[in-house]
Amino acid sequence: MKKLTKTEEEIMQMFWLSGPSIVSELIEKMPDPKPPHSTVSSIVRILEKKGFLKHKAYGKTYEYTAVVNKDDYSKMTVGDVISNYFEGSPNALLSFLVKEEKVNIEELKDLLNKLENNNLQ
Repeated sequence: MKKLTKTEEEIMQMFWLSGPSIVSELIEKMPDPKPPHSTVSSIVRILEKKGFLKHKAYGKTYEYTAVVNKDDYSKMTVGDVISNYFEGSPNALLSFLVKEEKVNIEELKDLLNKLENNNLQ
């Protein structure tokens, strides 16, 4: 699976949240100032070439649907972060998150409890 640019990932987040969409629907949901239709359309076509989206044609209108789900992309991305920044160690990532106060000890205890009870949601 290929990595996405920041802009591509922002567009994919919209598909993962909203489901199948046409380009004009995506643009409506974007904050002002809205990008040109041609820009968003180009990014969507790139995502399709990368295998993240597929489309159905309704006349001249294309409806795009995510092919890659968010969980699969998240797994790859987190794996890359662990490999590239934490020497392949999930423990080093967790230590970093605690040190930077992004996760506290109580949250880690709660996570461990859920893992022990196979209730990870």
